[in-house]
Order: sequence, then C-alpha cells, then structure tokens
Amino acid sequence: MRLLAIITGDYGLRHVANIRQYMPSSWSIEVWRAPVIYPLVIDDPQDFLPPGLPESDLLLAFAEHKGVIELLPDLARLSLAKAVLAPVDNESWLPRGLARQLHGWLERIGVACATPKPLCSLTENSYLVTRRQKASYNDPWIAEFARYFGKPEFHITVDPQSRRITSVDVCRDAVCGCARFVAQKLVGEAVDEAELKAGLVHHHYPCLASMGKDIDFDDTLMHVSGNILKDAVLEQIKPYKETKYIRPGTRSDE
Repeated sequence: MRLLAIITGDYGLRHVANIRQYMPSSWSIEVWRAPVIYPLVIDDPQDFLPPGLPESDLLLAFAEHKGVIELLPDLARLSLAKAVLAPVDNESWLPRGLARQLHGWLERIGVACATPKPLCSLTENSYLVTRRQKASYNDPWIAEFARYFGKPEFHITVDPQSRRITSVDVCRDAVCGCARFVAQKLVGEAVDEAELKAGLVHHHYPCLASMGKDIDFDDTLMHVSGNILKDAVLEQIKPYKETKYIRPGTRSDE
C-alpha cells in the first residue's frame, strides 16, 4: 500500500515516524509538508498546492491547520488517492462542520473518507465521532491501515500465581506509537495496578490529542484517548483481577 502523509509540524512527524518504523515491508510512505499560513477564505487552492505529488492509495491528513483540509480534494486528485484518513485529534484543526463538508467533497470525486475522533478510535470498520456515536465505513485501504494502526489492541500474558504481567504483545498500535510505549511499561506490573499505570503512561508519552474540552464528548480528547487505551488493557487482564465486595453493616478485618 502506498501512503502519502500531509504534515505541518510535530503531530504529523511523530505519526509518520511510528508508521515508517512498524509498517509492513510491502508498504511505502511519502510525506508532503503543507504551508502553515492561509487566508480566511481560500479563493484559489492552486496557490497552495505543490506542482506534483507521488501516487498514493491512502492519503493521511496529519496537518495542524484547517486550511489544509480544504485542499484535500485537490491533493487526492493530484496523488490519485483512493481514500483519505483525516483524524480529529483537535477540533480547531478539523471542526465538525468542516468534517461533514470534507466527506461530501470527497464522495463527489469517488474518494472514500474517514474522520475518526480521536484517531485512536479507528478500527477496520468504524470509528468514534461523538461519545455515543460511531460511524461505519467500508473501504479496503483505510481498513488495511487500521489492521496495524488505530484503536490499541493487546495480547497480555499474566502469571496466574503472582498475578503479574509477564508479556504484552501489541496487536494494533496507536498511530502515534503510544500503545507500544505503554506495553513496554506494563511488563512486571501487578494486574490490579495495570489499568491505572496504563493511563498514567499514556499521558506521559505524551498523547497528542487535544487537552481542550470537546463538546461532542464533554471531555478532553486526550482523556477519551486514555480511556480507549485503558479499556484495551482491562479487556485482557479482567479474568485475573480481584473483585472486592463490601457488605453493609460489617467491618473489614484489620
């Protein structure tokens, strides 16, 4: 699969570095650094487009400016892209109204589109758009990418005697590499502490999602991302966690 990443700064650079290090050997990735200054209204996109782009199957919109979003249909045409992945890790980079417009623009030229909010909610067939709403999609290029990068997925091995984690395999990493980083820090951790530890390490990585409160989640996207990762860890260690019950009217043993 041929990937083309559109970046403007550190957010895109970290994503590209992690993809390049861990992507399948059959993939390739090229990068175009977009301009960072745009007028309020882009009258002629040609003023901001490159003279040419490498051909691609999937366009990755990792830019930190909503002006770049308005260029994506033209960038898709230039690169002959069949699909576009435009994550919403910050509402100011891709507002919800502009995301809806982007889907319409790309649909008219026959290009598939996914706008996961946050990026680490992406699976092979769906992604979050609000706290209670998922969007489904059916595109082989985005799904192939999501087999390896998107919503974190682990295989965790626990010693049943010590109830400590002995190994963590990353089945699907977050695009930024956070899941792989967290996995390394969980080895040797007690299962009862692993979920909390995963959340702390996620923030220390640090997560690149917005720390501003998002209206669609009534929470920060960084916190949403952290909960997605902690849930992935909990799913694996749940059989080994101790459940403590409190019976009203009694005292615990000292």
